[in-house]
Amino acid sequence: MLRVATDEDRDRVLAWRNHPEVRRVSLNQDVISPDDHARWWQGLMADERRLLLIYERGGVPGGVVTFFDIDRDAGTAYYGYYLDNAGLEERGELLPAWIQIQRDAVKYADNELGLQRLDADVLEINEGVRSFNDRM
Repeated sequence: MLRVATDEDRDRVLAWRNHPEVRRVSLNQDVISPDDHARWWQGLMADERRLLLIYERGGVPGGVVTFFDIDRDAGTAYYGYYLDNAGLEERGELLPAWIQIQRDAVKYADNELGLQRLDADVLEINEGVRSFNDRM
């Protein structure tokens, strides 16, 4: 399930984003400081061309989907996602969550945002996500 992020999610999103495995496959691989994250969060929440959603699995927050460069007139946007790798791995749910978050994101783009095209930038080393994106 996806829901719109609230300010209560801000700190957990930073922790998830700074997980070493998430950083390894991210376009920006630097550790993000709390101050930089707070500025990014404030800008994102004020920008109607961006949307941050929280993925919940069994009622527990477990990941993030971001839509950006949303053009409602053209029906296009970019998206990205990452998971609470530590928490989901501890619960033995990392792989099914990875599959479900992507399916939920595509469904949200279609049903809620009315998008006709959804793009993503993915590093070459992240072949699993590249292949899965192509199938979706």
